[in-house]
Amino acid sequence: MSAQIKFSDLINRKPLKAFIGESEVCIVRVDEEVFAVADTCSHSNASLSEGDVNEFKIECWLHGAEFDLRTGAVVTPPATQPLQKYEVLRDGDAITIMEPGR
Repeated sequence: MSAQIKFSDLINRKPLKAFIGESEVCIVRVDEEVFAVADTCSHSNASLSEGDVNEFKIECWLHGAEFDLRTGAVVTPPATQPLQKYEVLRDGDAITIMEPGR
């Protein structure tokens, strides 16, 4: 499964929630790059698409955990588990977010 969006519809450093099947995905444009990670914070189950983006990090609005958008890795506690990362394919204005392992 996958999700399609337009690069031109993404606002720089403003997270967007999308769905791939039943999975919630947080999509973030950082300048000319696009990243996609699981939308649910691994610490609090809060929606990361409601958080703030600084450089390549997204912050959970609930307890301040930060994750690296490039890898899904935890940058700042209280989270200890990384986020699932999704593959992002770009062809001009077309962005495809691929389910992991596809």
